[in-house]
Amino acid sequence: MTGHIDTVTATVFIIVLLITAASGLLVSRWQSRGRSGLDEWGLGGRQFGTLVTWFLVGGDFYTAYTIIAVPALVFAVGAAGFFALPYTIIVYPFVFATMPRLWAVSRVHGLVTPADFVRLRYGSHWLASAVALTGIVALMPYVALQFTGIEVVLSQMGITGDTAVMRMAPVIVAFIGVAGFTFVAGLRAPALIAFAKDIMIYIVVIVAVLALPRHFGGYRNVFALAAKHFAEQRAGSVILQPSGFSAYATLALGSALAAFMYPHTVTSVLASSSAKVIRKNAVLLPAYTLLLGLVALLGIVGAAAGLHLQSSKDVIPALFTIAFPRWFLGFAFAAITVAALVPAAIMSIAAANLFTRNLYLEYLKSDASSRSQGIVAKNASIGVNICALVLVLMLPMQYAINLQLLGGVLVLQTLPAIVFGLWKRLFHHQALLAGWGISLALAVVLLMRLRLQSSAYPIEIGGHVIAVYVGIIALVANLVIATIGTLIMDALQVTRAVDGTSATDYVD
Repeated sequence: MTGHIDTVTATVFIIVLLITAASGLLVSRWQSRGRSGLDEWGLGGRQFGTLVTWFLVGGDFYTAYTIIAVPALVFAVGAAGFFALPYTIIVYPFVFATMPRLWAVSRVHGLVTPADFVRLRYGSHWLASAVALTGIVALMPYVALQFTGIEVVLSQMGITGDTAVMRMAPVIVAFIGVAGFTFVAGLRAPALIAFAKDIMIYIVVIVAVLALPRHFGGYRNVFALAAKHFAEQRAGSVILQPSGFSAYATLALGSALAAFMYPHTVTSVLASSSAKVIRKNAVLLPAYTLLLGLVALLGIVGAAAGLHLQSSKDVIPALFTIAFPRWFLGFAFAAITVAALVPAAIMSIAAANLFTRNLYLEYLKSDASSRSQGIVAKNASIGVNICALVLVLMLPMQYAINLQLLGGVLVLQTLPAIVFGLWKRLFHHQALLAGWGISLALAVVLLMRLRLQSSAYPIEIGGHVIAVYVGIIALVANLVIATIGTLIMDALQVTRAVDGTSATDYVD
């Protein structure tokens, strides 16, 4: 290995990480008596109260994406990277309105995944399979992003090398940690560790935003230096320019709509003990947006520092190295690693739940017991992590954040089938399937044209070219096709499948 490993930093890092991980593994004993199988491993027995749910949702929603990728984007493009702030404000009224209804019907019928709801509501295993596959595929880049976060930390600590095998070592270490942790402990472990993770991250971020500006003459000077940096680079600015308004707004809106279409956030919702718990959390969770704003601000500090990095995703570790003593640097790196470990575990569980319930149970063994489903899900979680590992090693991208944005574009296309079905079956299931397929193809084509380097596609409207989030473009096409298709099929009197729910199922 060619990197220098500081003994103090590494020692503190290992001690904090081992204590945190051990506490999570020990909690695998925290189970309901007489309960086992997928409901226990994959949803924690559906018993989490307000506090546990708050930390759990925060743990899987505010991730290494928060700590590594958001400052990296702000460091690279300036104010446009702050789109994550309005997105994490818009999302919670949406959660307040929709998720309690999904929780209520899932409780009545023992549903585990969003695809379970689609299967029951529309009576179509093809549509449910489409939702499940989309969720699994969308989670792969999200899990990969967590691996990227751990890789950045380990590389900054000197765990790297000149050969391809040595450069892969940090990612392999991340994979082993996440896969083993998830297999053994299930959802209860990340639920508990999320407490420690959030406390650690808050400490690190608060110290960083107080300590770092002192190295550059305070925040007034930080913004002046950052503005000079962006002007010299001829890319980005500290104030959002009018040409970026449309991309900023549509990216914030699309990301908000996609956030709770992700299977892992739905998993955290369904693990709650009541709909009241979900509503309370929709009110309380915006407190995390304050943390997100402080983290994003560190990207501006990085620009002011004039850092010269091989990749923008290295900005946070580089800043921490400047500002923190060696022992606290080890603590900070451990906090980032845990911030990747917790959501990666939840995402792996969610993807494994989808595979087990909506593919294995649907097509391979429909009479599998809950215990058998739990075993299959554990093994599937390892497969999910292997796929994410391959993705992060093979897929070149300019910014780590685009890994998550790619998944967001895909999972957003499941919104019509899930959300619109919570009130009335407005759409015919075959029309929804057609809309899903065409919108996904459109999204992939547009992203390929952008070479996966951006998710905002330029379109011409009234002689003006504006950039619009690919996910929103595809969603509009999805809804148009589903609407037209439903009108045609209803006019042709094409029979709709039997609805497996009743009006009372949605009342908590």
